[in-house]
Amino acid sequence: MTRPFPPSAPAAVTRKEHLRAILKLGLPLIGGNVAQFAITLTDTIMLGWYDIDTLAGNVLGGMVFFVLFIFGAGFSLAVMPAVAEAEAAGDDTHVRRVTRMGLWASILFAAFALPVTLFAHPLLIAMGQEAQVAALASEYLAIAGWGIIFALIAMVLKSYLAALEHSGIVLWATLAAAGINVLADYALIFGHWGAPEMGIRGAAIASVTVQVVLCVVLAGYILVKTPQHDLFRRFWRPDPEAFGLVFRVGLPIGLTNLAEVSLFAASSVMMGWLGAVPLAAHGIALQISSLTFVVHMGLSSAATVRAGRALGRRDRDGLRRGAVVIVALSVGLAVLASAIFVIMPRGLVAPFLDPSNPESGAVLAMGALLLMPAALFQLFDAAQVMALGLLRGVQDTRVPLYIAAAAYWGVGMPASYGLGFIFGLGGVGVWLGLVLGLVVASALLIHRFFAISMERALPEG
Repeated sequence: MTRPFPPSAPAAVTRKEHLRAILKLGLPLIGGNVAQFAITLTDTIMLGWYDIDTLAGNVLGGMVFFVLFIFGAGFSLAVMPAVAEAEAAGDDTHVRRVTRMGLWASILFAAFALPVTLFAHPLLIAMGQEAQVAALASEYLAIAGWGIIFALIAMVLKSYLAALEHSGIVLWATLAAAGINVLADYALIFGHWGAPEMGIRGAAIASVTVQVVLCVVLAGYILVKTPQHDLFRRFWRPDPEAFGLVFRVGLPIGLTNLAEVSLFAASSVMMGWLGAVPLAAHGIALQISSLTFVVHMGLSSAATVRAGRALGRRDRDGLRRGAVVIVALSVGLAVLASAIFVIMPRGLVAPFLDPSNPESGAVLAMGALLLMPAALFQLFDAAQVMALGLLRGVQDTRVPLYIAAAAYWGVGMPASYGLGFIFGLGGVGVWLGLVLGLVVASALLIHRFFAISMERALPEG
């Protein structure tokens, strides 16, 4: 696909100007990610107050859903750099083509993923989970699984809007969805306001509802605010060339996501071998760690857009300088998060639990302990996700997949099992294994971008 590039060299941009542009784009994306995360966080808090076994079932079921979702999200993440580059080059037709085929790829993936969620019970039992927890997780997935279609469509629309730097609507739409989820969870989990008490099924229904609402709001905004792309025109017509681009870039992204997330999913399975209390504590610690991670994910998306636009302008200096600024910003935030984890671990875990529950004390102690290794990997998790965002911006996705697979499954997974079970460190050992995997991934991915990918995308001279 040959597209026009601006004929003149771009003017140099200072680090301060890069920082301003990154924050202008990144803050709404961070806010949108935090709002999206709040949907899952609300489920965790309310189900933790409802029942410990139910919380454990939600942790397990949510893990299965998230693994499938993050794999399928690779196609939407492929849309982001392609749209950013095409927009910078003034090619509206290419913007429409890749976004439309991103929607196609996401819907096709959802059709393959749906049966896994609807018939998850044998899989969970085969993974060695307790019968009661597996039954609750299956009950959750039988309803929540339908939401993967709408969740992936919303991801493509968010990526399209972010690439155009329409990040404000992503924030406000996701905030509205999070608010709806709070109300729906409160009503359907506990049976308030005349609604039936549905427990984990109520959380699943609330999640599907907000995903549908989010899709409708984002699609409506696009129809009104970006008519120049006529995004849904002839949506039914295949476009093999654009589909091939989205698939070639998106599949490695999805597999890279899967390599990391499946490591954390495997850690949830291993924690399940230790019992419902360790699994519930693990779920809470993951939720707290994920809150800081989604901040870096927002910055990573901003890095992808900024790198893609620099590529479209053929701006080598802007690509390098912007990358340095955004990595430094992310690392600074990671250091702050680590300090908070170390200073007040019990205060972070306590809001997830009902103090009157006899098991809450054990979950609180275990959750606070797990936040210590979580503090260690904040820095490396931030570095690796920022490197991935930059690599996606220059559409380098295949080698990062190999790096992720080697780091997470060649190092992280064996280390988690070995430290947790062979050396007898239990849950803390499982988490220390995660740290080792992230250390290797972050070092190799940062080196890949600055030493190799940037030079290949925009060679000097």
